[in-house]
Amino acid sequence: MKTEKRRAFIIHFLYFIIILSVSFAVIKYALPMLSPFVIAFLIAYGLKGPVTFLSRKMNLNPKITAILSVLLFYCTIGLLITLLSVKAFSSFSLLIGNLPGIYAYHVEPVLKGLFDTVGQSALHIDASLLSAFDEIEGQFVQSLGQMVSNLSMEAMGWISGFASSLPGLFIKMLLMIISTFFIAADYDQLTGFCLRQFDQKTMNIILQVKEYVAGTLFVCIRSYALIMSITFLELALGLTVIGVNRSLLIAFLISVFDVLPVLGTGGIMIPWTILTALQGNYPLSAGLLTVYLIITVIRNIIEPKIVGSQIGLHPVVTLSSMFVGAQLFGVLGLFGFPIGLSLLRHLNDNGTLRVYKTGL
Repeated sequence: MKTEKRRAFIIHFLYFIIILSVSFAVIKYALPMLSPFVIAFLIAYGLKGPVTFLSRKMNLNPKITAILSVLLFYCTIGLLITLLSVKAFSSFSLLIGNLPGIYAYHVEPVLKGLFDTVGQSALHIDASLLSAFDEIEGQFVQSLGQMVSNLSMEAMGWISGFASSLPGLFIKMLLMIISTFFIAADYDQLTGFCLRQFDQKTMNIILQVKEYVAGTLFVCIRSYALIMSITFLELALGLTVIGVNRSLLIAFLISVFDVLPVLGTGGIMIPWTILTALQGNYPLSAGLLTVYLIITVIRNIIEPKIVGSQIGLHPVVTLSSMFVGAQLFGVLGLFGFPIGLSLLRHLNDNGTLRVYKTGL
């Protein structure tokens, strides 16, 4: 009896290991290669509701309505992305190119003044320390200047590399656009053909997964919109209190930047705090640091609870899955892992799959 249980456990364990390995390989390697077609399918799925509505209201052929809807979608999105990309690319290139000048005219004088102040204090203590301190100062300023120059050159190289990759990106975008037209025009036939390749039980699981993931994605978007709103209110209040001009506009821009998982609020607040301190405005620097710390603490408290409560996971599970997902798959894993665990919980609770035991 014990041997049979152990054999069953080993079989189930190996089964789940194989499933996880295949899923990892698909997400890590196959998904990037098929990304134009996956994105095209998602866009066609998102346009399915408007296409159905317009074809009924305007009494048009569904295929014609789908083609016109996709055309309108890409024209609108393409125009917005083009305008924003050109502006952002030119501004970023200008900033990176001016980094050495910004360092030479703004940062280096502040550093030298700071070192001179410390050097005078060292002179009062021991005159022999002054020469050693001057040597350290020169090496530090030179190394920092070289680092800024190298950073500027590397960034310009990255921009050049990105520009050289544009032909490949253009081909992928062209494939995505063409695929979207074909998928949107024959969406029901394509999805129906794919579903007919499975038995009834597997088909029911796929439909449940589709409905739940679509609903959960909407919930996650709503959750992060709520977090962004809370961050905006905190920033607006904190920046107003410490006397920052145009606090509402700055708070809005930082809260939008906060959606980025790697950079977040600290991507703007920390450099801002350091530069303000180097310029000698210590009260403002302390105020910015205080605002950033408060926002960070509140964010780490509310994010697992808001996202976890929305998708039905414990905050610890949500936080750990977000961390593991971000380490393995970046932004995709950051959002995908909590949704995947929430999906497993949903399928387990309604009896579709038996992943773990429930109850006290």
